[in-house]
Amino acid sequence: MKYIEIKGAKEHNLKNINLKIPRDQLVVFTGLSGSGKSSLAFDTIYAEGQRRYMESLSSYARQFLGQSQKPNVESIDGLSPAISIDQKTTNRNPRSTVGTVTEIYDYLRLLYARIGIPHCPKCGKVVQSQSVDQIVDSIMALPEKTKFQILAPVIRKEKGQHKKIIDHIKKEGFVRIIVDGEAMEVTDEINLDKNKKHTIEVVVDRLVAKDNLGKRLSDSLEIALKLSGGLVICDVIGGESHLFSEKLACADCGIAMDKLEPRTFSFNNPFGMCPDCHGLGFHQEVDPDLLIPDKSLSIANGAIKFFGLKSDSKYYYNLIKALAKKHQFDIELPLEDASEAFLQALLYGSDEVLEIAYEGKFSGTYSSTFEGLIKNMERRYLETTSERMRSLIERYMSETPCPTCHGKRLNPTSLAVTIHDRNIIEITDMAIGQLLEFFKAQTMTDREMMIGESIFKEIEARLNFLKNVGLEYLTLSRNAGTLSGGESQRIRLATQIGSGLVGVLYVLDEPSIGLHQRDNQKLLETLRRLTDLGNSLIVVEHDEETMQAADHIVDIGPGPGVHGGQIVAQGSLEEIMVVPESITGQYFSGQRFIPIPKQRREGSGEVIKIVGARENNLKNLDVDFPLGKFICVTGVSGSGKSTLINEILYKGIYQKLYRSLKKPGKYTRIDGVEFIDKVIDIDQSPIGRTPRSNPATYTGVFDLVRDLFAKTPEAKARGYQKGRFSFNVKGGRCEKCSGDGIIKIEMHFLPDVYVPCEVCGGKRYNRETLEVKYKGKNIADVLDMTVEEALEFFGNIPKIKEKLQTLYDVGLSYVKLGQPSTQLSGGEAQRVKLATELSKRNTGKTLYVLDEPTTGLHIADVHQLINVIQRLADSGSTVVVIEHQLDMIKVADHIIDLGPEGGEGGGTIIAIGTPEEIARVPQSYTGQYLKKILP
Repeated sequence: MKYIEIKGAKEHNLKNINLKIPRDQLVVFTGLSGSGKSSLAFDTIYAEGQRRYMESLSSYARQFLGQSQKPNVESIDGLSPAISIDQKTTNRNPRSTVGTVTEIYDYLRLLYARIGIPHCPKCGKVVQSQSVDQIVDSIMALPEKTKFQILAPVIRKEKGQHKKIIDHIKKEGFVRIIVDGEAMEVTDEINLDKNKKHTIEVVVDRLVAKDNLGKRLSDSLEIALKLSGGLVICDVIGGESHLFSEKLACADCGIAMDKLEPRTFSFNNPFGMCPDCHGLGFHQEVDPDLLIPDKSLSIANGAIKFFGLKSDSKYYYNLIKALAKKHQFDIELPLEDASEAFLQALLYGSDEVLEIAYEGKFSGTYSSTFEGLIKNMERRYLETTSERMRSLIERYMSETPCPTCHGKRLNPTSLAVTIHDRNIIEITDMAIGQLLEFFKAQTMTDREMMIGESIFKEIEARLNFLKNVGLEYLTLSRNAGTLSGGESQRIRLATQIGSGLVGVLYVLDEPSIGLHQRDNQKLLETLRRLTDLGNSLIVVEHDEETMQAADHIVDIGPGPGVHGGQIVAQGSLEEIMVVPESITGQYFSGQRFIPIPKQRREGSGEVIKIVGARENNLKNLDVDFPLGKFICVTGVSGSGKSTLINEILYKGIYQKLYRSLKKPGKYTRIDGVEFIDKVIDIDQSPIGRTPRSNPATYTGVFDLVRDLFAKTPEAKARGYQKGRFSFNVKGGRCEKCSGDGIIKIEMHFLPDVYVPCEVCGGKRYNRETLEVKYKGKNIADVLDMTVEEALEFFGNIPKIKEKLQTLYDVGLSYVKLGQPSTQLSGGEAQRVKLATELSKRNTGKTLYVLDEPTTGLHIADVHQLINVIQRLADSGSTVVVIEHQLDMIKVADHIIDLGPEGGEGGGTIIAIGTPEEIARVPQSYTGQYLKKILP
């Protein structure tokens, strides 16, 4: 057996690890959060594989690819070129879709360019171009002795007298013309009404169908086509007329089309994109619902957000008062009582002349019209040179579908090309599962199969890959920026399988995230296919099914941070279970377990009720959320969980409580908001955008620490205030590195090097600040402590200890207080936020919303997290969690299960109740899995 052999791995907290990993197999790295899994898998093995491949390229090529630094490892043998498939979302570009990311859209564009049938975008008739030979063949098919004439349509339904055209026809030697259906000679006096539309056709030749007609007919057709610019009519005497075109143009409407090319169907190319929205499918416009979020308020009480109308002396306020007076509306009344005419004038302006009384330095009366609030903001947005004003107005804008293409992104000509009566956007709007069925159900002609067989093969293969990783509910038109981390990772996984590479090392970061247990098997089959091709797979994972399917498991630990970084056990799951030091093994063997509560909470008896939820795929749902309980929202991927909770419940309540500009999804109403006093979304977004943000600053513990240092005798003697101990302001920080502690050195075609500041030695502060100490430690030493170390160090300071204890309780004992936010994973950032909320005084009327908080967590960490969530619920607050992890689901008081499928097949409620009640519902996939773990 071949191996990847690692010697002396010391990256981050790894303790000089030596390890042999079998090649061409599925290997799972597991262990507690912070134990060193990612340090070994990504920062050591993947980084070295990537670096070696890069070094095989020229220095010229390397400057475009970026460089990887050599990891802290003595040697790695048996390494292949490495590809990392992590949780990072694919592309935030609004032009990027699932179709473009997977390259399926590129194949569809090629397919439509080669076998698509163009139609006239105006009348809908099929548009065809024919050569002279094809037109001759069509006419020669007429019955023998049929009399017909060849006509050149030089004018088609155009206003004017057209004297120049008639003179030109006369000069060219033609004798007969047909004007508006009436045969005439060019020598006749022809007077046309210039205000009416006319049709003029030149009689090029009169013929009788017979065998030896080919040469004369061909010459006549060429003359007619040249004269009319590509159109010719075969007018059968006493029968029908047949119109032919040698160009791709609608003969009836006169709309010409370019030759179909793949770029014709690209919304990123001027040849295909909608000319109005430039291929985005939407416009950014001022949204009336954001400008006036609460119509129950009056204008006098600040119903209009942007303009801040409070004082009678304000110019705009006086204008609006005059407009209201004109419409006989009292500005002290709620805006919901206003007439539609007044609201339209208020938002979009009016030509009515208003008499405005102005009080102030130049008091008096003057006349003016009203521009309209929205028109005013849009004008200012276009005219302003101030970025501050532009960003302020953008807060009141939302995306509205383009009125020209209705969100389809392409121009009318491109949308008029069909295959089996569907244009390319109708194809991409279908869910991947439906699209596969659509292609299978179509009967292709021999010509279509001859041209498109290889294209169909590529498209179907890629669609099948996406289906096999549990993404059949996605549409190809879905914006890539709206995908979750798990979805984008599985898309990239499907793309890699499609590439068919052999001998590659793939490193994956929890591919099962966001995936319901029902779809786990599909994912595992996909992973197995990669190893069957001859690739090596290293998967950082906590899922039991994945571990059972693995060829080899590496358990890293035993604890997090400084307590981890060692290989605890290796082998199959059964072999891991018998190692006493393995916490993973203890949970899977049943020695440790997460208990099911003996009693579910009754709750407060009050309910928040959403009525008519219909955003995305939600089917007009009415949902009750009982307060004072721990609620889990479950269902297969794409069933509508995030839409219901994040887009409607959270944003809807947030808007009502705080008059926020976050626009919720579509719903009729939310009842029961008066029963809560605040709503908090604890998501996985970073706690800060710069390295200056860290757990100490975010939780507020650093404020308390700085207060403590400012009260030390040494600080008082020197006159140092609290601000002296901040690395964000001048005074106490090191000015050489501006408090960063590191300095970036650009190395051009080599990677940028970050070196500790030579003045402060990476400590962030100047010498004088560092001389102030508390219990022998300076402020830099405190930032370098882990939560566990700091908890012991500040054990006698209740306020500091309380905040640190909450960080410890959510499983972040290994994180350093000054660890930059950019180095924290999404799960760690979420737990920092959770700890911050735990440390605040709870009113018992808070609604907490968490989206898959078990992401990146070992079963032991999940156990800790459950205890924290139970503490929140015990205080009387309501916790709503979107989750797939069964241990989290089984301990909930109340479950709302959505489904039954993803995408259009979801959006309905399958079951509601306790875990035991859900387990008794046969239609619930969640219930089927709960049944196996409940007593």
